[in-house]
Amino acid sequence: MSEEERDFEERDFEERLRELLSEDAYTIRPSPVPYPRIRRQGVVERRRGVAVTGAALMALAAVPVGAFAVGGGGPGTADTATAPTVSASATPTPTPSPTPSGPAGPATAGQLRDGITLERAASGLDKCLVYGRDRVADGGFASSDLGKADEYRIILALNSTGDSNSPGGGMFVVAVKEKPKETRLICNIKDGEVSSLGTSVGGDRQPDSPPVLADINGGKLYQQSFLNKGNWKLPFGWGFIGTVEPSVARVTVSYGGASSEAVLDHGWFVASGTLTEQVTRNPRIKGYDKGGKLIYDSDEDTTYQHVQ
Repeated sequence: MSEEERDFEERDFEERLRELLSEDAYTIRPSPVPYPRIRRQGVVERRRGVAVTGAALMALAAVPVGAFAVGGGGPGTADTATAPTVSASATPTPTPSPTPSGPAGPATAGQLRDGITLERAASGLDKCLVYGRDRVADGGFASSDLGKADEYRIILALNSTGDSNSPGGGMFVVAVKEKPKETRLICNIKDGEVSSLGTSVGGDRQPDSPPVLADINGGKLYQQSFLNKGNWKLPFGWGFIGTVEPSVARVTVSYGGASSEAVLDHGWFVASGTLTEQVTRNPRIKGYDKGGKLIYDSDEDTTYQHVQ
């Protein structure tokens, strides 16, 4: 397969590298990453490419050289807070697009948080797609451009909380499309400009994936930078996304002391809420079939990273 045919993933390279470098500062002896997670992520990453903005390259010049530490966790790791349950229900009727040529809206109005209108989220998506096309023209992507806005459905929009790695607030827009290939886009916009763009083309699912699968790069929606580890800015609005198989009729999510209404949206699960205290565990997920039988528990999933 040629490089141009491979699916890609553009991440906020500066932020991720800073996180990995800074994580080492807090890690004396890194925990081993479970083999199944390494295998699954390796398979996914082979379909991905990475693009870096010029600003990110300039900023990296000031980053000190250090070892990389990758942390993992297990079901027995304690959290700092007792987590309530967030439930996800079957897919409601989607919100119509703001214009005939614009993206479709989410299944519920609650997926547009913090007073963000569909028109504003759609405008942000347009900027992200233009940014992506410019990166293709510059050779930053290993595949074709991301397509048109009316091919997408916005499933989440929320304010982003600035931290020591990326000062200032902004807005996250999460959009997905099914054709010609499944594509997921997470874009951060600050001061009217695209700050970071992460994309996944082709889907994260593998033949042995569980019925509920957290997005492999969705951590930026529910975590603050590792440079802020132990000192998050609060309150902190978070989002959580992933995919579900058709057999999944209900999903519950637990995260810190926050609760929210979550939904199943055309094969995706979407949850969000507000943290008022620091946490150390990633969200816990449970999936149920139509009969109410538990068919997935992230605490029993060795491929799921439990600790931040």
